[in-house]
Amino acid sequence: MSVAKPLPHDAAHLHVTGQARYIDDIPTPAGTLHLAFGLSDVAKGTITAMDLAAVRAAPGVVAVLVADDLPFANDVSPSVHDEPLLATGAVHYLGQPLFLVVAGTHLAARKAARLGKISIKPESPILTIEEALAADSRFEDGPRIWTKGDVDAALAAAPHRIKGRIDMGGQEHFYLEGQAALALPQEGGDMVVQSSTQHPTEIQHKVADALGLPMHAVRCEVRRMGGGFGGKESQGNALAVACAVAARLTGRPCKMRYDRDDDMMITGKRHDFRITYDVGVDADGRLLAVDFVQMTRCGWALDLSLPVADRAMLHADNAYHLPAARITSHRLKTNTQSATAFRGFGGPQGVLGIERVMDHIAAALGLDPAIVRQRNFYVEMADGGLSAPQGAAHLPPEDISPRKMEAQTTPYHMPVTDFILHGLAERLLQSSDYHARRAAIAQWNARQPVLKRGIAFSPVKFGISFTLSHLNQAGALVHVYQDGSVHMNHGGTEMGQGLFQKVAQVAASRFGIDVAAVKITATDTGKVPNTSATAASSGSDLNGMAVAAACDTIRDRIAACLAQLHQARIEDVHFADGHVHVGGDVMTFAKAAQTAYFQRVSLSATGFYKTPGLSWDRIKGEGTPFFYFAQGAAVTEVVIDTLTGENRILRADLLHDAGASLNPALDIGQVEGAYVQGAGWLTTEELVWDAKGRLRTHAPATYKIPACSDRPDVFNVALWDQPNPAQTIYRSKAVGEPPFMLGISAFLALSAAVQACGPRYPDLQAPATAEEVLRAIHRARG
Repeated sequence: MSVAKPLPHDAAHLHVTGQARYIDDIPTPAGTLHLAFGLSDVAKGTITAMDLAAVRAAPGVVAVLVADDLPFANDVSPSVHDEPLLATGAVHYLGQPLFLVVAGTHLAARKAARLGKISIKPESPILTIEEALAADSRFEDGPRIWTKGDVDAALAAAPHRIKGRIDMGGQEHFYLEGQAALALPQEGGDMVVQSSTQHPTEIQHKVADALGLPMHAVRCEVRRMGGGFGGKESQGNALAVACAVAARLTGRPCKMRYDRDDDMMITGKRHDFRITYDVGVDADGRLLAVDFVQMTRCGWALDLSLPVADRAMLHADNAYHLPAARITSHRLKTNTQSATAFRGFGGPQGVLGIERVMDHIAAALGLDPAIVRQRNFYVEMADGGLSAPQGAAHLPPEDISPRKMEAQTTPYHMPVTDFILHGLAERLLQSSDYHARRAAIAQWNARQPVLKRGIAFSPVKFGISFTLSHLNQAGALVHVYQDGSVHMNHGGTEMGQGLFQKVAQVAASRFGIDVAAVKITATDTGKVPNTSATAASSGSDLNGMAVAAACDTIRDRIAACLAQLHQARIEDVHFADGHVHVGGDVMTFAKAAQTAYFQRVSLSATGFYKTPGLSWDRIKGEGTPFFYFAQGAAVTEVVIDTLTGENRILRADLLHDAGASLNPALDIGQVEGAYVQGAGWLTTEELVWDAKGRLRTHAPATYKIPACSDRPDVFNVALWDQPNPAQTIYRSKAVGEPPFMLGISAFLALSAAVQACGPRYPDLQAPATAEEVLRAIHRARG
């Protein structure tokens, strides 16, 4: 079979030779126009006048549009129609598009966009969590609250009670390819849109609304993106709609791409969070009750903030059983960029909250943080409900005795039946030599007055499925040609993660042919309708199943045809190694396809898949929002300079659960990249707004993503070799988002290093920049 083979990315040779074509590389027709937005320089206010005479008179300008010039819907929101393409009087954030310039060149459009004279009556912006709470500025009428058990009683009765708070910053997506779109007007008013988007159907939908057309008149095509990370799930709507409206007005192709500064000023980021906690534990560090309050700045428009905040609540337990829990979530409206989807979709923020709790418990009780975590793991269910944590050599006997029990439930009342972290964590702790290294680091720190080292272990349990149930579906279209070659199309998008190669391997395996015989084609709403975004780590799960269904339909037709011709049973027809075996006869797959064609057998089929068993009530916080859990663990070692706060990651050991991997090479690459991106979020990447609401970190010079030199000197990554118990495609597991949270171990290791500097808990905040590490050192020393 082609699945499970570590094949390279399907476009690897195109990437390294520069031949891979992105939106900005597509040859444009003669006469193509270029677009740019004129932006607000005020965070909140009312537009009193717009003098655009100089803009219209600028060299190369063909047209200038304001909100009143738009022919139909002035909206690019993915949710509640609260996000106008162009401001309609009120200004909600610094960087909001006010008018649209259409010009002969990209540079001419950008230069002209700066010439607008906009008069805005300013108002006091709401920028911080404190200001939003004071003004009761929020989405939804009040906080969302989910509960399990009697939290107040459990807290009151707990032998130990620990309280604290952690602030965590947002994160810029910093995809290598910026936002871009190209609209090509067609006959009869139809429109073709090339977009760098994770959600082609949403682009189709928003463009159709903006042009007053049915969706069948708009086609969106996406071959690849140069990175997405969630930032191209909804943020590409504005460019696509702007290009389509301008193309309709001028009758000429229109193209738009953001330069990096504009991209960072206009588009949304990861939601920043503040999480406070009140925790009750016993003397061994076992959780008895947790009261979380999560507060997030959502920005000026709703976008995807409700499901992001929901998922932060859903992952407030991470890998730990919470006997009693209350999770309160405030979704705050502020005059900043509208925060949006980002890899993990709120999950990392929820996970970081409980991981801080685990560290705080260990520090308060003088325990090894890894053992505290293991003691609080969900039980591992074996046959018949017999639970025995695997190989937990460092736990007391009472922690590892087999016991008959029911599956434990999450704070949202979902039974956890596929928990595997006892064995996975113990294997990682042993392979990384965690306990011996931790002891050696303690001795080293006692001798070193300036440099301090820290080591930390952290796990992840991440739920896989869209929490909006209807999105858990996918379609596919597969053709087999009479020469045996296969043309494959599905609703997923390729953003560098290797989805297309994985799904091609699935198709090749269903037909028993080499993956080279499968043609990977661009995602196209004209071929597969009503696609879901490539998000929620579900690309391979959904689209792999849909493609398999389409291939199986064609394969079964061929098998039935050959069985009849050869007077054999259908079950005696086998596809393998590029051949088809019919009883005692063997023919190439190409010959089998040609034979079926001559017999007038259809060699084209659609496939469809919907995830089974999902049921979720987000208001009550009850149900089964996930099909299964992907899990993993990391051990990270760091060193800090106590004089400057500077730090380095010395070593990282990762063991991640990808189920029966469809492609181990691609999955390991995803784990490596996710870890570095997660560590970057919590260490170097800092978003800073000034008192006027201007984003000051809006370019590579001021916003620091990890560089190659920031990766660990020793970087050990392995996959947990256990099939998914859920019936996924070839029993694989999603691997896009879950390993992002393994980067949390780097933050925890920094906290451990700072903790070695003094007797007090350092209360390290995120991102743990050099300045924050230095502040935490002073707190630890008192």
